[in-house]
Amino acid sequence: MAGHSKWSQIKRKKGANDKKRSATISKHLRAITAAVRSGGSGDPSGNLSLKNAIAAAKTDNVPVDNIDNAIKRAVSSESGAADYKEAVYEGYGPGGTAIYIETLTDNVNRTVAEVRSVFTKKGGSMGNSGSVAWQFDNKGLIYLPENAEAAQEAAIELGAEDLEEGEGLEISTAPADLYAVSEGLAERGFTVESAQLARVPSNTVAVSGDDARKLSVLIEALEDLDDVQNVYSNAEWPDDEGDEEEG
Repeated sequence: MAGHSKWSQIKRKKGANDKKRSATISKHLRAITAAVRSGGSGDPSGNLSLKNAIAAAKTDNVPVDNIDNAIKRAVSSESGAADYKEAVYEGYGPGGTAIYIETLTDNVNRTVAEVRSVFTKKGGSMGNSGSVAWQFDNKGLIYLPENAEAAQEAAIELGAEDLEEGEGLEISTAPADLYAVSEGLAERGFTVESAQLARVPSNTVAVSGDDARKLSVLIEALEDLDDVQNVYSNAEWPDDEGDEEEG
C-alpha cells in the first residue's frame, strides 16, 4: 500500500469547507448545472457527468431538494442560468509543490485574474498550461470508514482499480466507474463517506513546518474563490498539518 493517503487531502479540503457550508453547496450546484448543460440531459441515467456531480454533492450532504431544483433550472429554457465553462489553472506552492486548480466560470478573464492574485499574495507562482498537469491522474476516489475484508472484496468485484488501507478503506476507480462502484458498495450495506472525481498526484512532495503552513493558507485562499471547484496539490502533509485550519 502506498504511504501517502489520498483521503487525507480530501479530508483536509472537506474540513475547510465545512465551515463555509453555503459556499460548498453553491459549488456543488454549479457543478450540477454545468453537467446538465454539457451532457445535454437532466437525467443522470444518461449523463455520466451529472451522475458523478450528484454523487459528490450527496457525500457533502447537499439537500436533495437543492439538487433537484438545480437540475430543473439547468434544463429550463427560461431559467437564465449562467453558462459555466471549465477552466484549469496550474502553479507552484511553497516547498516546490505542484498545484492544479479546476474552475467553472462564466467569465474567464475574471477567474484568471483572481487566481493569479491569490498566487501572488500567498507565496505561490502561476504556471503555464501543462506545467504540472502531467503530475496528476484523473481518478474516482471513494472512502469507506470501515476496512473489513468483505468491503475490499466487494470493491474489487465492482471494478475498483486500487485499494489503500488506513483508518478506513481508500478505493481508486477509473473516472467512468466511480458512480457504479460507490452505488454498488452502498447497495451492499457499506457506508460511503466520500465519492468524487479527483486529481491524484503520481508523486508527492513532503512538506512540513512553515512550508506546510503557507501552502495550507494558499490552498484555502484558492478554494475560497467563487469560481474554483477543486484545488489539488502533490503535497504529502504531516499527520497533524492536514487537519489543521489556517486563516
